[in-house]
Amino acid sequence: MDEETLDKYVKAGQIAAQAREYGRGLVKADAKIIDVARAIEKKITELGGIPAFPVNISFDETAAHDTAGPNDERSFGERLIKLDVGVHVDGFVGGDTAITIDLSRKYTELVKASQEALEAAIKTVQIGATCGEIGKAIEETIMGFGLKPVRNLSGHGIGENLIHGSPSIPNYDNKDQTQLSDGMTIAIEPFATDGMGLIHEKGQALIHSQVLRKPVRNAITRQVITQIEGYRGMPFATRWLSEKIPLFKVNYALKELNQLGMLHSYPPLVERGNGMVSQAEHSIYVGDKVKILTKL
Repeated sequence: MDEETLDKYVKAGQIAAQAREYGRGLVKADAKIIDVARAIEKKITELGGIPAFPVNISFDETAAHDTAGPNDERSFGERLIKLDVGVHVDGFVGGDTAITIDLSRKYTELVKASQEALEAAIKTVQIGATCGEIGKAIEETIMGFGLKPVRNLSGHGIGENLIHGSPSIPNYDNKDQTQLSDGMTIAIEPFATDGMGLIHEKGQALIHSQVLRKPVRNAITRQVITQIEGYRGMPFATRWLSEKIPLFKVNYALKELNQLGMLHSYPPLVERGNGMVSQAEHSIYVGDKVKILTKL
C-alpha cells in the first residue's frame, strides 16, 4: 500500500475514533437517538470525513444494524447501548469502530467481555496470523466470562468503497486457515451475549445500500435513486433521504427499488434468545508494524 493511501486510512480511522468518543459523551438516558446520530454524523463531516454508514445505535438484545429513523422519538433510557461508527476519506474506509455503553449499570461483565476479547484478538494480529487464531482468542476470552460469542456475526475486511469484504474474521474458533497479509485493512468486532450466541434479522430496515443499477420509469423513484447513487454503493439511512425528499416519496421508492432488486436492506440483528449483547470494535492495518487505526 502506498503512503498516500495509507494516510487516508489513518485519517479516516482517527476521525472515526474522535466521533466515537464524541458520541460516547452524548449518550444519556434522556437523549433522543436521532439527535445523537445526527450530531455524530455532523462531527464526522466537520472533521473532514464522510460517514461510511449511518451511525448504528442498537439497544439491549439488538446487536447491530439499528439506527434512528425519520422522526424517531426513541430516547436511550436505562439500556445497553451499542454505538457503531464508520468513516471513509476519499472512499477509503479506515474507520469502523464500536463501543458498548451500559446505561442500566447491570451488565459490567458483559461489556468487559467484548472489550477484553477485542484486546486479546488484536494481540494475535500479525502478517501470517490466521483468521481462526483470531476467532479462538475472541471465543476463549468471552467464554472465560461465562458468556458466549455471537457466532454468526464476524469482523471483516475494509477497503475502498467497501465496508464488508474479505477476509471474514470469526468470533469463534472456526479453524479458518486464511492468513492475514501485508497491507490488509480489517475490522475486528467481538460480540458477547448471555443468550444463545446467534442473531437473526427482525424488525424494520432503516439502513440500505444500492446493489444494482438499471433504468427506472417512475419519476418519484428516479428522484430518490439520483440521491442514492451519490452514496456510491455505501450504506445509507432512510432518514438521510427523508431529510431531502418527502418521506412518502422515499418509502414509495424504497419499496419499488427493493422489488426491482436494486437495493439490499439491513433489518436490525437481534439475539435469537433475546439475550443482552455487547460489542467492541477497532479497525486495523496489517503490516510489519500493526496499526490500530481507530485508537486515539
